[in-house]
Amino acid sequence: MATEAAASKKADKAKKGSKKDAKKAAKGAATDPSGGPSVAAHPRAARAVARAKGWGALAGFVLGGYLSLSTNTLAMAGLRALVAGLICYVAVWAGAVFIWRRLVMLEIKGRQQKLLSARQSEGR
Repeated sequence: MATEAAASKKADKAKKGSKKDAKKAAKGAATDPSGGPSVAAHPRAARAVARAKGWGALAGFVLGGYLSLSTNTLAMAGLRALVAGLICYVAVWAGAVFIWRRLVMLEIKGRQQKLLSARQSEGR
């Protein structure tokens, strides 16, 4: 009787473990909640957006720091450089996502047309 209870508990734990693994797998999938294409799920788009954010923040920081050197204190110039870097980071991120969203959709449409033309040529 005790061994049956222990076996039952082990089976319950295995089921819970598989449910947790399924939840992790579902959570890790980088798809849009609406089921459509996602910029984050596209490998080239995700890398390009991350690269653009980094360069945008760096350029904003350097430009903001250079333009703020005429202030009286170095601390104020540094603060302005940080704010400029943050603003450029967000602006470049929004622009990169905007552009890549359209590029991903164009890529999907191009593949659909290619598959459609291949299907039509096979049917002849």
